[in-house]
Amino acid sequence: MFLISEFVVLLTTNLILTKALGTSTLFIAAGSRKNLLWIAITITAFTTVGSAGAYLINGMLPENFTDLRLLLYVLIIGVLYFALLSVLYFTDGKSFGTTRKYVHVSAFNCAVMGTLFTISENADADTSLNNIVSFIIRGAEAGTGFILSAFILMAAFKILNSKEVPAAFRGFPAMLVYLGIISMAMYALV
Repeated sequence: MFLISEFVVLLTTNLILTKALGTSTLFIAAGSRKNLLWIAITITAFTTVGSAGAYLINGMLPENFTDLRLLLYVLIIGVLYFALLSVLYFTDGKSFGTTRKYVHVSAFNCAVMGTLFTISENADADTSLNNIVSFIIRGAEAGTGFILSAFILMAAFKILNSKEVPAAFRGFPAMLVYLGIISMAMYALV
C-alpha cells in the first residue's frame, strides 16, 4: 500500500503539474520521442544527484547563510553539468555533438532548481525528511514525474498543434490550457 500511495503522490504533486516548473523544456521534449528520452534521462539524473548535493550543502551551511543556497545550488548543478559533458565527451566523442544539446537544455532547467528548493523547503518543514535518502528519493521522484508529465503532453502534442485548433490558440497556448486542466485533475486526486 505504501508504494501505491507514493506513486499517487508522485503523480499528483509533481513539480511540473503543480508548479509549472520546466514547462518550456517539457514542450520541447513532447515534440519528439528521441528528445523526450534524452531530456527525461538527463533531468532525472540532475534532480537525483543534485538533491544529494543539496542535502550536503544544507547540512554544512550555517543558518545565517541560507541566502547563499541559490548560489551553491547553481554551483552543484554546474559541477554536475561539467562532469556529465566530460563523461559524454570521453566515452563517445562521435555522438557528443548530438547528445550535448540535451545536457544543455536539461542542466539549468527550472525544474532542476525548483526540485532542489522544494525538497529543501519540505525538509525544513518536516525534519523527518531531512536525510540524504529522503533527498535522493524526492529527487528521483521529481525526475520520474517529469518523465510521466512529458508522456502525458506528448500524447496531446499532435492534436493540440493540428489544424482543428484555431491558429491563435494552436501550440503553446493550447498546451498551457491542457497542462492546467491535467494539473487540476491530478490535484483533485489528492
